[in-house]
Amino acid sequence: MGRSREEWIALAHAHATHEGAGDFDALLATLEDDPVYELHPVGLAFGGMEAARAFYRHFFASFQPLIDSYSLRSEWVGADGAAQEYVIRLRFPDGQRETHRVIGVLTFGREALSGERVWASERLLRLMFGPAFELATPIRDY
Repeated sequence: MGRSREEWIALAHAHATHEGAGDFDALLATLEDDPVYELHPVGLAFGGMEAARAFYRHFFASFQPLIDSYSLRSEWVGADGAAQEYVIRLRFPDGQRETHRVIGVLTFGREALSGERVWASERLLRLMFGPAFELATPIRDY
């Protein structure tokens, strides 16, 4: 890993900021060329830049408009990544509301983020990842 701990933390924060702001290109620039996303506890994963693009297109167009509010509850940083725990409150077009909790671990690669491991309910994972959820395949070590 060519970055200092502080640089990795700054990159993880930039990724989260770009995600919150809906900045597609800046967000993708925080990733390595072949990012891997693991979805837990369902035990699925998908990888590659095209799949990441499909995920973030869906995220910005379909999931982000449902977000009524969100808050960062906690954050931890280790040698291999940064974990962020969020509470996300959704409001659907029919007025229905849901509150979800999620933990995402942004994994450090060689020069950029190598992907993310996300823990959430299957409902939230399906809402959040959309077509990328359908691309996911079982993780072999499950």
